Amino acid sequence: MSYTIIVLAAFILMLIIGNIRIVSQSNAFVIERLGAYSSTWSVGIHVKVPFIDRIANKITLKEQVLDFAPQPVITKDNVTMMIDTVIFMQITDPKLYTYGVINPFGAIENLATTTLRNIIGELELDETLTSRDMINNRMRLVLDEATDPWGIKVNRVEVKNITPPKGIQEAMEKQMRAERERRESILKAEGEKQSAILVAEGQKASAILKAEAEKAAAILQAEAAKEAAIREAEGEAQAILNVQKATADGLNMLKSVNADTALLRLKSLEALQKVAEGHATKIIIPSEIQNLAGLITSVTELAKQ
Repeated sequence: MSYTIIVLAAFILMLIIGNIRIVSQSNAFVIERLGAYSSTWSVGIHVKVPFIDRIANKITLKEQVLDFAPQPVITKDNVTMMIDTVIFMQITDPKLYTYGVINPFGAIENLATTTLRNIIGELELDETLTSRDMINNRMRLVLDEATDPWGIKVNRVEVKNITPPKGIQEAMEKQMRAERERRESILKAEGEKQSAILVAEGQKASAILKAEAEKAAAILQAEAAKEAAIREAEGEAQAILNVQKATADGLNMLKSVNADTALLRLKSLEALQKVAEGHATKIIIPSEIQNLAGLITSVTELAKQ
């Protein structure tokens, strides 16, 4: 009897230990009791009732990345291209995720494909290539709203790659090459224009400086000529003053020696001789020295004294 009790106790203990579950961080267990949803286990230690409770689903609450294969889409201008998308999603409600839809990831992939085709069908090729942010935002809003009843939160959608047809790619490359050549030509023309402007400005500045230098030189030359004229005039005036002074001194000397009329006539004769040596063609002899005999006699008498 005691052996049976021990075996039964050991069996019950092993059964309890075998039904102990530890839920780790960022995980959740969905529990069913007798086939119906019972509870959701979060982080910690839990014990399920043997033969009655069942772990229906083990779910991770971490953010997951769904990378789907490239999908063919057609633009508004009838260009078929391949677009590869990446979806960042997270399970927020384990119960809705377990019972909401069969194969949630497959459902999200199909929903993403149809949504992407609807969005691209409204855009032309050029708009598709330049509107990635708009495509990402619209897809995220549509997918997040559609997956909300499934307990899934779509955090982000990214268009990873857009691959146009080969012919379109070649045409785009030619267009890009032509655009680069056009920009190069524009930059070259602008550089030449700027260079010509700088050269013209340099020539203008040089001409201005040259004109200013010539003006300054002319001013200096005029001032020098003016100064020379002033000095020449001053010299002439000084010479005239010196002549006048010498004349005055001579008269004073004659006056001081009491020169008589005969001596004055002799001086007049000497002055007349100097005048005659000039270039004058007509000489007027003063009446005072017309009587040459009288003048000579006076000079002789003056010499005897």
